[in-house]
This record gives sequence, structure tokens and C-alpha cells, in this order.
Amino acid sequence: MQRRKLVSQINVVPFIDVMLVLLIVFMIATPALRTGEIELPSVGQPLTATQSDPIEVTVKSDGALSLRDGNVTSREKLTRATVVTRVLELQKVKDRPVVIAADKNVKYDEVVGLLGALHAQGVKRVGLVAKEGG
Repeated sequence: MQRRKLVSQINVVPFIDVMLVLLIVFMIATPALRTGEIELPSVGQPLTATQSDPIEVTVKSDGALSLRDGNVTSREKLTRATVVTRVLELQKVKDRPVVIAADKNVKYDEVVGLLGALHAQGVKRVGLVAKEGG
């Protein structure tokens, strides 16, 4: 009688079949699963706006800077150092927020440079203005 040799190989075909079936089941079931919905907390009172209007620094598409304090807008072309100095003077009276409104065609570097200059001189509460919607 001849002895049979043992084959020491693993048959992976059934394993692959089971994995493909599971893959298909999960692909079909995943979109049907609902993700957890959260309910955001509501505020008892509406948030009040700051009592003082923000100081608005405008960066135009050509890189020109202007400063608006309430209803007064500077007409002359300002340098970055002049804007920072005037913002510091205006913030000394009241701790007013500062917003930067930049044209969408302005280089990112110019806006970041202005933010950095304001921050380096200790200007607090600086934000960016964006248009709502698309």
C-alpha cells in the first residue's frame, strides 16, 4: 500500500468567498444605517452684539488699505504701519474688535502679513469678514 502524502497548504478560496459575500452585505447595509442625529442646545436669550462697532480694515484688490471707524472711512492710502498704529489708538479708548475685509483677489500673503503685524503690536480680537452664502 502506498501512503498518501499530507498537503500542508491552506485552501483560501472559501475564505475569499466568505469575505466577498460580507463585503457585498456591508456595502448594501451601510447607506441604510442612520448616523446619530444631534440636537444643538439653544440659548435662552439671543446673543447681543458688542456695544461698540468694530474697527474695519479693508484690503482692496490692488492692495490698498483703508480704515473705517464707525461711519468714518479714511480716504488716503494707508500703509500697514499706519493702520496698526491707528487701530492701537482706537482700541485704547474701548476694547473694540477689529475685522479685516479683504477683496477675494487679494493675495493670501497680504492678509496674513496684516494679521501678523496687528498681532505683533498686541492688537486683540481680530477677525475676518466673509460674505454669507455662495
